Amino acid sequence: MPEFQRPSHEGDLGPYIRTLVAGNTLTFGNAQAAFASLMLGASHHAEMGALLALLATRLPTADELAGAATVMRAHVDHLETGVPPEQLLDTAGTGGTAKLFNVSTTAAIVAAAAGAKVAKHGNRSRTGRGSAEVLAELGVDVDAGRDVQRRCMDQAGICFCFAIHHHPATRHVMPVRKALPIPTIFNLLGPLTNPAGARRQVIGVYGPRFVRPVAEALARLGAIHAIVVHGTDGLDECSITAPTLVAEVRDGTVGEMQVDPGALGLRRASHEELAARDLPEAARLVRSLLHGDERGPCRDMLLLNAAMAIVAAGIATDVAAGIAAAERAIDSGEAARTLERLRVASRG
Repeated sequence: MPEFQRPSHEGDLGPYIRTLVAGNTLTFGNAQAAFASLMLGASHHAEMGALLALLATRLPTADELAGAATVMRAHVDHLETGVPPEQLLDTAGTGGTAKLFNVSTTAAIVAAAAGAKVAKHGNRSRTGRGSAEVLAELGVDVDAGRDVQRRCMDQAGICFCFAIHHHPATRHVMPVRKALPIPTIFNLLGPLTNPAGARRQVIGVYGPRFVRPVAEALARLGAIHAIVVHGTDGLDECSITAPTLVAEVRDGTVGEMQVDPGALGLRRASHEELAARDLPEAARLVRSLLHGDERGPCRDMLLLNAAMAIVAAGIATDVAAGIAAAERAIDSGEAARTLERLRVASRG
């Protein structure tokens, strides 16, 4: 046996590590096999770390993302909402950018108020103001079980899927992710793995180079209508501070464009005007936006992102129509009522 070769073993990631070290990419099937070993906890932590670090040295391919996401989806603790996945919408971002108010969470509620069926996938944030924290501050039971999540969908048109309760297999790789001082492919995989199988999505990514491969992965994974966005000011949201890069997935095809907030009649604003200092302020701002009391730049930011969600849900045909639908949902009081129905349903 050559000096640097070793016998294969259960969970052996060696073949995939050697492929990556040689400067090659993983095929869809190899990505599936490698991530199956990770999800089963069959691989040594050193091998896991090497694989994730090597993948992080370059842009992941659509095959690598789709192969890994297919495995994560197979291991997810699935939620059956009673709504066909073809009709379900999710709004989620990768994080890793400047923290504003909870844009995607608020947009999800507005989209539900406009008629979408929303399985909102989310988690805690390193800032302490992620979707789970702000919904809990608003009175929603984010730890509710499957029966309660289904009741939320029935009564409010939206439920919250807390990531920590739906992805038990990721516990095997969590120590490795925490030990690595860099973002890994898992930062992109979370939004690709909705527990209810939503096939309509708006996903914000933390870097412009990820927009196209994430969209191509969604096309391969069977998305019906998905929109991947990155604000050119660095946000994992549609931005009103700068144009937004957009890749739109429709029935297996990917198109790219830029969205200019000024062309849609939205006022530009600084990140400081869109931020919340702490969790209580974030929750107050979300409530004020949904009640229609907040009329400043945060409302414009919400309208743009809710519009994207409403378009992905198939309720509006373009962003301008989506903005109008979002305005109606808020100003009619339906957005505030949707939040209240979600709160009540989550607590039985």
